[in-house]
Amino acid sequence: MMKKNRILAALLTAALVLSLAACGSASAPAAAPAPAPATAEAPAEQALSLHVAYQYGLAYAPLILCQENGLIEKAYREATGKEVEVFWDQMGSGADINVGIASGNLDAGFLGIAPAITGISKKVGYKIFTNLSRQEHGLMTNDPELQSLGDLVGSDKQIALVNLGSIQHIILGLTLQANGYDAHALDANIVGMKHPDGKTALESGSIPCHLTSNPYIYKERDNETLHELSEVKACWPADNSFIVGVASEALVSEHPELYGALCQAITEAIDSINADFEATAKITCEYDGNSVEDELFYLQAGSYSAETKGILDLARFMYENEFVEEAFESYQDLVFDNVKGN
Repeated sequence: MMKKNRILAALLTAALVLSLAACGSASAPAAAPAPAPATAEAPAEQALSLHVAYQYGLAYAPLILCQENGLIEKAYREATGKEVEVFWDQMGSGADINVGIASGNLDAGFLGIAPAITGISKKVGYKIFTNLSRQEHGLMTNDPELQSLGDLVGSDKQIALVNLGSIQHIILGLTLQANGYDAHALDANIVGMKHPDGKTALESGSIPCHLTSNPYIYKERDNETLHELSEVKACWPADNSFIVGVASEALVSEHPELYGALCQAITEAIDSINADFEATAKITCEYDGNSVEDELFYLQAGSYSAETKGILDLARFMYENEFVEEAFESYQDLVFDNVKGN
């Protein structure tokens, strides 16, 4: 969490120690006070810290550039002449990030738009401060008996996705509704798994279906033992918002310069990717274990932008289908004032 000045606490502690020392025997002579130093140097101001969380996949590529190039630290230094220490935490789900921000252990996080909407509706204490990426999704299976989404409805066949309430869960609900089923018809079939774990489980045959995104969906499509149930890909436009950034209201109100540096760094990283995908691939492939050629394909298959798209429509769908309890009347209910989009 952002470091607070502890000088007052230290002075109070010192005062308490002195007062306790003064409470000895009434007949004991008072100790002579220690001579005061000729000069006293004020302790150096402690640097702020910023804790940021994100998840797995190429949708988070701008954050790798932020880490590699110290973009948040650079932007804050240029704005204030001061230092900030940034800590990056990789988490398994948007739900984990919501817990982190609600508990005060995180200042900002990057997660799917659905858990972000859920967090805002539950008054976690944040809003969206930027879009990050838009990515294609797909539902893959290793089961030859499954040829359409309808084959899953009413069955006990499991679907791996990040967790209930994730953007993949809501995309599944949207797809079900678009094909004439209840949006919750497959809730009982869902097994929560991180994207890489879901891919491993699908390819090993331990689970029959996996709903995922870049780069895992492309890797699974290349596996000849798997095939795709096409309804998800057809229902969810690849240019809709997928990953967004959320910032705590405390960060925005108490440290506006640090919030501004965070926004500036994300925009700079997005612009850098769009200006040179190949240079980005050479950096991010080291994190993902892909070849530069594969990484370049995965990066170009996605879209990176700070502008949101479709989030208010998604929030209204979630309310109408009881994924959240709060109705959102306007775009401004979801985002801070600097955010552009719909």
